[in-house]
Amino acid sequence: MPPAAHGLILAPLWPYVQGDGAGPLPFAVGAAPAGCDIGQGEWVRDEAARPWYQEWECPYIQPQLTCQAHGRPDKGYQNWRWQPRGCSLPSFNATMMLEMLRGKRMLFVGDSLNRGQYVSLLCLLHRAIPDGAKSFETVDSLSIFRAKDYDATIEFYWAPMLAESNSDDAVVHRVDDRVIRGAPMDKHSRFWQGAHILVFNSYLWWTAGDKIKILRGADNDLSKDIVEMKAAEAYRLVLHQVVRWLERNADPKNSRAFFVTASPTHTDSSAWGDETEGGNCYNQTTPIGDASYWGSTSREILRVTEEVLATSRVPIGVVNITQLSEYRRDGHTQTYKKQWAEPTPEQRADPRSYADCTHWCLPGVADTWNELLYWKLFFPSNDQAL
Repeated sequence: MPPAAHGLILAPLWPYVQGDGAGPLPFAVGAAPAGCDIGQGEWVRDEAARPWYQEWECPYIQPQLTCQAHGRPDKGYQNWRWQPRGCSLPSFNATMMLEMLRGKRMLFVGDSLNRGQYVSLLCLLHRAIPDGAKSFETVDSLSIFRAKDYDATIEFYWAPMLAESNSDDAVVHRVDDRVIRGAPMDKHSRFWQGAHILVFNSYLWWTAGDKIKILRGADNDLSKDIVEMKAAEAYRLVLHQVVRWLERNADPKNSRAFFVTASPTHTDSSAWGDETEGGNCYNQTTPIGDASYWGSTSREILRVTEEVLATSRVPIGVVNITQLSEYRRDGHTQTYKKQWAEPTPEQRADPRSYADCTHWCLPGVADTWNELLYWKLFFPSNDQAL
């Protein structure tokens, strides 16, 4: 059933107010039940309601995420619905969301996982818009989807480390020795100005090693005044700058900001009890059933995220996708994607050796991330500080 087919269920605006009592959060049309933590729950197989759309009918999915087009033999990964524990929340409604975005600009900022979530949202919305009333373009690091009848844009800006770095090219960004600029953030943040809804993420690129190089000051020469810092502390420094930018530039009376937590990988099957040598997400067709499962996601990075966002003087919604995505070993693109380089004969003999256990097929897990974002945006919880 398409997302637009569900009826609206609207609650009064007043129940969810900002932490300082300044009034309702922008875009809120209701509130989640008290004590509802949408990040805790279970995956329920629901072939009647999932997927929301078909891979072939969404023209915005990059070939790196079109698993069926690249030969994936199973479709079960598309049929799982996330059910928050003890919560009953309205279903995703594309028409309602577009109406709420009328005259607004929504911007995703981050890495390829964030881009996957962005594309997922376009897939969820675009069927509610006539073909002649929408457009899509990408120029350098910025992609823009326009819903013309709504005078709305939904955009993605490539900034995998949020701060300026030598990985900022939206196409050619595979570098072994990453360098970020400690300050200022102007190169990227000038594109964030004026957005009514900002959705940030940054995790994966901070986990490539224990240390990261930081360029001090505004000198454009990346070879000067470089120091090494522990990756988690460099991440803390950058995230603090994002929060400070929001405090200076975001108007909490008419805008919202969100941070999407870490997207897990499934590169070692021994983590879920499968001791097969070299095992990973390849050929996995069902979620992990152990509710206590936690893979290799860095708790240190998650702790830093929580600590820094808690210092913000403006509301920042946390979209906690980590635990629910930990269970989804089956949802990755595996080998069923456009490859950056042709696999060698040795790799083809052992597909596990080049399986992508980081990115997610669409339709799939990222659609649920947008369901959580939808709930956070329009039906925030009364008892959440962030």
